[in-house]
Amino acid sequence: MVSNPQKIKSVALYSSINNQNVEQILNQLNEICINLDLRVLQPNSSVLKVSEAQKSHSDKYIKGNADLVLAIGGDGTLLSGSRRFGIKGPPILGINLGHLGFLNDIAPNDLTNSLIDIIEGKFTLEKRFFLETKINGKLDSDIALNEVVIHSGSIAQLIEFEVYMNEKFVYRLKADGLIINTPTGSTAYALSANGPIIHPQVQAISLLPMFPHSLNTRPLIVDDKVEIKVLLNKKSFISYDSHSSKKLKKGDEIIISKTSDDLTLMHPLNHDFYSACREKLGWSLGVPDKKQT
Repeated sequence: MVSNPQKIKSVALYSSINNQNVEQILNQLNEICINLDLRVLQPNSSVLKVSEAQKSHSDKYIKGNADLVLAIGGDGTLLSGSRRFGIKGPPILGINLGHLGFLNDIAPNDLTNSLIDIIEGKFTLEKRFFLETKINGKLDSDIALNEVVIHSGSIAQLIEFEVYMNEKFVYRLKADGLIINTPTGSTAYALSANGPIIHPQVQAISLLPMFPHSLNTRPLIVDDKVEIKVLLNKKSFISYDSHSSKKLKKGDEIIISKTSDDLTLMHPLNHDFYSACREKLGWSLGVPDKKQT
């Protein structure tokens, strides 16, 4: 994570959801940006628009002309914005209207002061990587910031697969599926499957079998530079950050690896991963603070 006092002159306002709370925050952000003499850009892909009279722009234009993208909503909105603008695009900052909100830093009640600090250069930038997939040698158009999941597509139904790392055989397994996640995704779906929490600065990929038909199967954490190959012995499905799902056939070869380009997340100076874990996951609950005893 590095500080970067780059000058912000144009801001894109993006949301993948449409409700009254998001609309209220969107209008508030638009007003703040205008008062700060910032150019406000409206993406075509945003579900909510600042104004129907205002010109909208393609994702490509936003990537090339915005200095910052503000993603308004929960982590799902930031994930959506990351896939659209994150590769070779501007930094993305999350405005948290969700529940857990591990990726979104700014709460609505702190909007004005936080944004003023950001515009004044009081922020840090952090790199996160995506996962890309080749299916039978063809690069898939979808990428994942959190996780790629290979699964049966049915409740309580096993699939069988083999896993290789850089062409070295690792294991053959029967399970409901396999979660391959980034450190970003370790606090998402993989967390629900009792996977390890990985600090965002750790350059690693985690493999987490889903309900394996084995008593000795455990999560496996590997270097982020490895190429993971999965060979399927049964038809199944593959999904990316839970936003899309595609069918796979028996015998398909799936290769998962880190993308060459990273996402840039922007954080306020008071951002702290451990504090977010304490708040969102309830760490230290029931344990008295020594300073208060």
